[in-house]
Amino acid sequence: MNIFRTELIPKSSDTKISLHSPLLTIGSCFSDSIGNKLNENKFHVLVNPFGTVYNPISIHETIKNTIGLQYPSKESYLLRQEVFFNYHFHSKFSATTEEHLVRKIMSEIDRSHEFIKKSKVLIITYGTSFVYERTDTNEIVANCHKVPGSMFNKRLLSVENIISSFQSLHKSITENLSIEKIILTVSPVRHIKDTLELNSLSKSILRIACQDLVNQYSNVVYFPSFEIMIDDLRDYRFYKDDLIHPTPLAEEYIWGKFSASYLNNQALHFVKQWKDIQKALKHRPFQIENKSHKMFLYETLALLEELKPLADVEKEITQLKSQLNP
Repeated sequence: MNIFRTELIPKSSDTKISLHSPLLTIGSCFSDSIGNKLNENKFHVLVNPFGTVYNPISIHETIKNTIGLQYPSKESYLLRQEVFFNYHFHSKFSATTEEHLVRKIMSEIDRSHEFIKKSKVLIITYGTSFVYERTDTNEIVANCHKVPGSMFNKRLLSVENIISSFQSLHKSITENLSIEKIILTVSPVRHIKDTLELNSLSKSILRIACQDLVNQYSNVVYFPSFEIMIDDLRDYRFYKDDLIHPTPLAEEYIWGKFSASYLNNQALHFVKQWKDIQKALKHRPFQIENKSHKMFLYETLALLEELKPLADVEKEITQLKSQLNP
């Protein structure tokens, strides 16, 4: 039989993730995608708490500041169109007063600090090797917040820049946390504003840096989300209308590959059961008083009771009981 695609099957990880392994995801869009999938499946995960961050330097500094409870300097705040932002945070961190924004950012750093202290797995997604440096401070920013381009110098990081920055992060993690595994990945989302040619160059630098870090550290691994999207799913039917971002189908496929590689047997079994239960919870019958429907609800409720020792399913149990006793 002819084979018409190149399937990528990631290696099985020697360190498996359980339902009770606290995970932190941070970085570019894939961190949101994989983090949301973990969250939907009842894993103990904190998903991209500071919003999407694309370049490795900003990602590393954000994690280090979270570990060390370091808050951004006053010089990193800016006012644009009567709204305050911070150069080191996503635009979702904004407020009409600087004081409000400072409290908002400090609160999120405090919350993330407490979570990362318990985390066992860290998932980092790099989006681009391009960085923007403020012309007044030479500081690399995570977000330009639509400030005029003349206020920044754009440059391409080298592999050495990324590795040096990561080495500092890894030292901080080793000295302060109990992280067992750091999973690196490169976002498959193309940055076409850089042009396709320079996007390829940018992604290549990220990929080489990841490989060097995997070779350097025993607790660092690489998950090939980039290669799965670009090579395994090399068809525009797996992209949204913008022809840049993966469709939900593509995200589900990549999640399946991630699950097979990193989740332990108990977690895999739970994810399979949970998928069936989610379908049941979404079921809307024509006749809610029908005996067969009530039996269906009781059967689903029994399954949820079985899963209680593994995950917090109280919300779903309450939902079903309300249907049985309206």
